[in-house]
Amino acid sequence: MTGDRGFSPIGGDLPPSPDLDITISEGSEDSEQLFEEEGSEHEIDSEQMFAIESNDFEDGSEQVLGIASNDLCSDSEQVLEFGSNDEGNNSKQVFGIESNKHENNSDQVLEIDSHYHGSSRTCVTTNVCDHNGVSQGKGYPPPVVGMEFESYDDAYNYYNCYAKESGFAIRVKSSWTKRNSKEKRGAVLCCNCEGFKTIKEASSRRKETRTGCLAMIRLRLVESNRWRVDEAKLEHNHSFDPERAQNSKSHKKMDAGVKRKLEPPPDVEVRTIKLYRTPVVDIVGYGSSSEKEMSNHVGQSRRLKLNNGDAQVINNYFCRVQLTNPNFFYVMDLNDDGLLRNVFWIDSRSRAAYGYFGDVVALDTTCLSNQFEIPLLSFVGVNHHGQSILLGCGLLADETLETYIWLLRAWLTCMLGRPPQTIITDQCKALQTAVAEIFPRAHHRLCLSNVIQSILRDFGEVEESEVFRTVLSRTVHNCIKVDEFEVAWENMIQRFGIRDHEWLRTLYEDREQWAPVYSKDTFFAGMFTSQPGEITSPFFDGYVHKQTTLKEFFDMYELVLQKKYQKESLDDFESKESRPMLKTSCPYELPLSEMYTKEIFLKFQEEVEMMASCLSVTQIHANGPIITYMVKEQEEDGDLRGIRNFEVMYDKAGVEVRCICSCFNFKGYLCRHALRVLNYNDVDEIPIQYVLSRWRKDFKRMYVPDLGSNSIDITNPVQWFDHLYKRALQVVEEGMTSQDHYMVAWQAFKESLNKVRLVTDKHV
Repeated sequence: MTGDRGFSPIGGDLPPSPDLDITISEGSEDSEQLFEEEGSEHEIDSEQMFAIESNDFEDGSEQVLGIASNDLCSDSEQVLEFGSNDEGNNSKQVFGIESNKHENNSDQVLEIDSHYHGSSRTCVTTNVCDHNGVSQGKGYPPPVVGMEFESYDDAYNYYNCYAKESGFAIRVKSSWTKRNSKEKRGAVLCCNCEGFKTIKEASSRRKETRTGCLAMIRLRLVESNRWRVDEAKLEHNHSFDPERAQNSKSHKKMDAGVKRKLEPPPDVEVRTIKLYRTPVVDIVGYGSSSEKEMSNHVGQSRRLKLNNGDAQVINNYFCRVQLTNPNFFYVMDLNDDGLLRNVFWIDSRSRAAYGYFGDVVALDTTCLSNQFEIPLLSFVGVNHHGQSILLGCGLLADETLETYIWLLRAWLTCMLGRPPQTIITDQCKALQTAVAEIFPRAHHRLCLSNVIQSILRDFGEVEESEVFRTVLSRTVHNCIKVDEFEVAWENMIQRFGIRDHEWLRTLYEDREQWAPVYSKDTFFAGMFTSQPGEITSPFFDGYVHKQTTLKEFFDMYELVLQKKYQKESLDDFESKESRPMLKTSCPYELPLSEMYTKEIFLKFQEEVEMMASCLSVTQIHANGPIITYMVKEQEEDGDLRGIRNFEVMYDKAGVEVRCICSCFNFKGYLCRHALRVLNYNDVDEIPIQYVLSRWRKDFKRMYVPDLGSNSIDITNPVQWFDHLYKRALQVVEEGMTSQDHYMVAWQAFKESLNKVRLVTDKHV
C-alpha cells in the first residue's frame, strides 16, 4: 500500500519533512499536531467509489454515493468513475464491493475470527472479547477503514462511545490543519494507554497507566467534506478497567453531538445516503442509562428490527461469502446513533445476470406488505427459461420514501447506473414515488395480480360475488381498446354499487399503471400478468413464511439459490439436447424449436396451434407499404363462444408486424394474430427482430463480472489487477462448461504463467 503523503504506510507517526512545520504535543485529549503545507493539503485526492455524472442532475452536486440530487438520471449512458479496489491507494471505495487486495499486505491471510483486516473484503465477525480484551460492542460497531462521518465531532463521538462501551478511554494523539487555516484536516485518535511516560514524568509518583498500546484510528477530511477512517487498529496490549474508563476525561466530556437531534427537520430534504463499509450493528447495547433513554427515543421504524443474534447471522454470512464470491456487494445504512437501519446485498452471479435480463425488474415486497418476521424486499427478474431470478435483496427498517430512495440508489449504483426498461412494484405510494425519482425514464407499472387480489379482498363480498369476479376479469383482461375498458369499468361499478368507494376511485385514477390496455407499448418479458388466471409468485415462495426468522432465512438462502441455479442448468441442458415434438406444419414452428429454450418454445407453440382459430384475414386499410388487417378469431369462454376482431398492422417494406393484443410486448414472442398475417403475406421466416436473444438457447451467457471499458491506465497497478482478474474469471467460467474446456483452460493458465515468469526474470 502506498500511504498518504506524510503518512506512515503502517500507521506510524509522521516523519519530519522539509515542507512541514510539525508541532506534536501529547498528554491531553485536546492536543493537536499542526501540519503546515506549501500550497497543497497533505492528503490524497480521494473520491467516493461511484461518481455518476449526468446532465440530468439538478444541481450537479455529488453525494456520499457519488449520486447527485434526487433527480437521478436513469440513462444507461451515465458515466461511472471507479476508484481503486485497494483502500490504501487513492481509495474511492465507500461500498462493500469486494476486493482481492489487502491494505497493508497483499499476502495477508484472511481469518474469519480476526478483529481487523486491512481490506474491503473483510469485516469484524465477533461480538465478544478476545484474548486482548477487545470488545466488539453491541451498540457501536468496531471502526473499519472506509467508515465516513458527517463531521469530525461525529467521528470523535462515535469512537468515544465505542471505547466507553468496550471499556477503555481515548484521547487525541495528534491533529493537523492547512497552513494559515484553523480548519481541521485530519486527526489520530488513540487509546489513552498509548505511548509511555517521558523521562520527566517517570520520576513522579503518579501511577503508570500507559502501556504503549497501539489501538487507534486515523481520520481524514475528504473532498465530500466528510471524515473518513483511513486506518484502524483494534488490538490493545492491556486489560480493560471499565470503572477507570468511565471516569476518564473523554467520557466525562461526552460531546454534545451524541445528544443531537435524532430526526431531521421536516422541511429539510434528506439527500445524503449513508453507505458505510462497516460491520453489522446490533440494536441493543448502549452504555449508560441516559444513552439508553435516547436510544428508546428513536422510533422502532428508524432501525432494523433484529432479534438477539441476528446481527451476528448477517455478519457471518457476509464475511463467509466475501471469501468465495469475488464480486459480492453489500452496503449498510446506519442511523445517527450508529444502529443498523437498512441492508442491501447482491452476489456476483446476480450482478452478471442483470446484464442479460435487466430489461424488466419486479420489486417483490411480499414480506413487507404481509408483515413477515423478516422485512425482506427482493429485486426479481426473469431468465431465458421464463424462471424468476434474484437480482438483489434488502432488509428494511421501514417503508418510508427515504428508505426506498436509499435502497433504489444503492441498487442502481451496484448495477453500474443502468436502469431497467420496466420496473414493476406494488401499490405502496412511498415506493411509487421513489421509483419515479430514481428511475424517471423507466416504465413503472403496478403488479396486476396484486391489484386484482386487493380489489377482490375489499369487494369480494358484494352481492353476486362470483359474477363480480367474472365481470372484473373481463373488464381488466378482455378489453383491447382504452374506450372499451373505461366504458366496461363504469358499467361494473354502477352495476355492483361500488362507485362511492374512495380507494377504488384512487385506484382507477392510477389505471395507466396497472390496466393492460394502457401498457401495450411497454415490454414486460412475461412478468406482467396480462391474462386471466396468471399469478405472480414471490421468489422465495414456499421457503419464507410469516414466522420465518432471519437465521432460518440465511440458513436456507444459499440452498434456494443453488436450487434455482441447478434448475437453470438442467433446463439449459434439456433445451440443447432435446427436440420438442412438432404439432403443426406451420413453417414457423421448426426454426423456433431450434432457437428458443424449451419452456419459451412451448409457449410459442401454443400460439402457432391457435393460428387455426383465426378464421379470416381481411385488409381494412392501406397507407403505402403499411397495411392494416382485421383478424377474426373464434374464442371459447366457458360455455360461451364468440368472434373477436384483432387489428394487425403490417409493414411490407420493413417486414414489421404489430397486433393490437400486444402479445410481443407482454410476453416477448409473436401472437397467433401476427403469425397469421405474416403467413397470409407469404413470409416464411419470422423476422429476426422478433426472436429475442433473451429467449435463445444458443446465446452464450457468462455469469462473470461486467468488464466495463477496455481502456486501462497502464500506469495504474490497481487497474492492472482489476482488468486481469476479471479476464481470468471469464476463462474460469468457460473452463467449467466441460472437461475438455477445463483441460484447455488449465493448460492456458500454465502456459501464461510460464510466459509471465520469463518476462519477470528479464527484469530481475
